[in-house]
Formats: sequence, C-alpha cells, structure tokens
Amino acid sequence: MRAYAPLALLGLLAACGTPQEQCIRLGARDLFVMNRLIDETRANIARGYALEEVEVDNWTWVRCGPPPMVDGKPAGPPEMCFENVPRIEVRPKAINLTEERAKLTSMEAKQRELERAAAPVIAECKAKYPE
Repeated sequence: MRAYAPLALLGLLAACGTPQEQCIRLGARDLFVMNRLIDETRANIARGYALEEVEVDNWTWVRCGPPPMVDGKPAGPPEMCFENVPRIEVRPKAINLTEERAKLTSMEAKQRELERAAAPVIAECKAKYPE
C-alpha cells in the first residue's frame, strides 16, 4: 500500500485543477451550480420524469460478537446481529413538464446574469494565472 501512496497523492492533486481553474471555480461557483441544475432540468424534460435518490433500509446480518481471537485463543463462537445498513436507490419521480419548462426558462435567464457577473472574475483569473 505504501508504494502506491505517492501515486494516490498525485492523483488527488491533479484532480484539484490548475491555479487558474481553481480561481475560476471559486469566483464563478454560482454559475457552475446553475449550469449543473440546467443540465439536470433539461435531462428531466427530455426523459419526461425526474430521478430522485431515496435512502432505503437494508437489514443485514453482521458479526457483532467477540473478536475471533483474544490473546491468541479463540474467544468463542461468533455472534451475529441484524443491523440496518442503509443504501441509496435512484427512483423515477413524476414531474409537471410545463412547470419544468418554465423553471428552465427562468434558470437560463439567471444563467445569463451569472455569466455577465462572472466574466470579469474569469478574465482576472486568466490574467493572474496564464496557462
């Protein structure tokens, strides 16, 4: 595992982006959120329904008794418990397509505002951190 630690660290650093990308991401955060929401709404309209994540109970037998070995000797038979390990399911959800289209129109107008507001920040980041 230790041999892979430097590689994992490099992977994490690469995922952070360049200084310019970090600056833009920080300065135009609302625009990126709006873009993601617009993409999601367009996908919902194209599909005809939304997708929602729902936490579902998932009861499972797990080992909960004494450890298998204590001081080098068997601690006894394993004990099992019934424990809830919740999981996430993605389920379809009905939507009102008329309301979704109106919401999309409104978000696209707000996106244009955010683009205008973010333009100076993006230009400043590009000037400060040229690539």
